[in-house]
Amino acid sequence: MAGEIPDLIALERTGTGKGAARQARRDGLVPGIVYGDDKEPLPINIKFNELLKRLKAGRFLSTLFNLKVEGHDDVRVICRGVQRDVVKDLPTHVDFMRLHRNSRVNLFIPVVITGEEAAPGIKRGGVVTHVRSDVELIVTASDIPDHIELDITGGNIGDVYHISDVKLPAGVKPVIERDFVIANITAPAGLGGGADEEETEEAAAEE
Repeated sequence: MAGEIPDLIALERTGTGKGAARQARRDGLVPGIVYGDDKEPLPINIKFNELLKRLKAGRFLSTLFNLKVEGHDDVRVICRGVQRDVVKDLPTHVDFMRLHRNSRVNLFIPVVITGEEAAPGIKRGGVVTHVRSDVELIVTASDIPDHIELDITGGNIGDVYHISDVKLPAGVKPVIERDFVIANITAPAGLGGGADEEETEEAAAEE
């Protein structure tokens, strides 16, 4: 199960209202609020540069964080909104929701492909094409997998693997309901005989 939930460091914001928020921004901080799990809302400030780096990394709204605020217990949170300056498009406020251990959330989980060394298609010079390096799954906050595995041990050139070929942990299911492509085994460049290119391109276009 997941052991690499990233830490997000924040400071408790002592003041409230527009004045305190403006002062926070002048100090290079972004004001925010943490709510949910039947607890009192907690006003916070996050360093602007740290938040901007996280936003630029992508998928900020679907990443689970371990929020650390001095004087408070660490808590798992997920972002539920980022307000931005309409002109500069920079973050001006951020909302986080606390997650109870039984909360169900959507997260992107990495796909690890195993069995390449035993696959007949790979032994003949075939190449694994990773159509999706991660998959958005519905998971329980207390039981998040580090990754999901696709086993291609018996794979031949031309084989196409779908999400149905992955044995998902109990209680985990994909956000997308249809049986989308995860990977395929293609022939070496120039030899042809690869996987269904239309299906692969269609799946890649959905990223």
